[in-house]
Amino acid sequence: MVADAAEIGVFGGSGFYSLLDDVREIKVDTPYGPPSDSFFLATVGGRGVAFLPRHGRRHTIPPHRINYRANVWAMRSLGVKAVISPCAAGSLQVHVKPGDFVLCDQFVDRTSGRECTFFDGPIVTHVSSADIYDPVLRGIAAEVIREHGISFHERGTIVIINGPRFSTKSESKWFGDAGWEVISMTQYPEAYLCRELGMAVVNIALITDYDAGVLEGTEAVDARSVLEVFAQNAERIQQVVLDMIGRFPADLDALGAKAALEHTRGDGHATSPEDIRLFETGL
Repeated sequence: MVADAAEIGVFGGSGFYSLLDDVREIKVDTPYGPPSDSFFLATVGGRGVAFLPRHGRRHTIPPHRINYRANVWAMRSLGVKAVISPCAAGSLQVHVKPGDFVLCDQFVDRTSGRECTFFDGPIVTHVSSADIYDPVLRGIAAEVIREHGISFHERGTIVIINGPRFSTKSESKWFGDAGWEVISMTQYPEAYLCRELGMAVVNIALITDYDAGVLEGTEAVDARSVLEVFAQNAERIQQVVLDMIGRFPADLDALGAKAALEHTRGDGHATSPEDIRLFETGL
């Protein structure tokens, strides 16, 4: 592995890399400002991996203030081609229980005011998000989670709200009545930005609670209860993520995320990370 390089990225806290030996901490500069924290580089199953705590290592950055563009750009600048993006989430359906994992295959964006694209011109670019989460990586995740004996759901739609507030009961009912399974605050624009830079992405949503009004008689969700359940299950998701890395395909370009950038530009050409770098540097 080249110094200060990685092929797989993980947006996650210190629990992931604290389990590993020979972890190196580096800082990465971006045209979009500083990422949430330093990156932590390690080797897992023979693969170079970059870990970044999206909220900062002390969880000091709320979801609506995360510099998603800087985080994702920095990942790609290290050479990352595939990203694992676990997150804490609430359930919108009674059958999706606290402690379950959900491998989301769709998202619904209900955020506002977030910088959500690298393509601000001068070339008009439209990247499809019809199938945002990579099916091959979701299959690997399902295999590993099943082997660990964890209750999980192989697909689901995640609704991303802006935060930091939780939903009202009426909002929660609205989302649930639509048939959506999961609610969180960080998957957008993170997952979409990964796609804009040609990186495959897989999400694992760890269900910490029922959202407000989903299950009659339960208390309204609060931050303390979310963190308590997440902490109880942290070891499980850490081991799942580390086991997944060793099973990723050798050729990450074959996943198709890079190919998704073809025919996205207004002039009929494919868009590449090199194009974006030229836009940002003015070269």
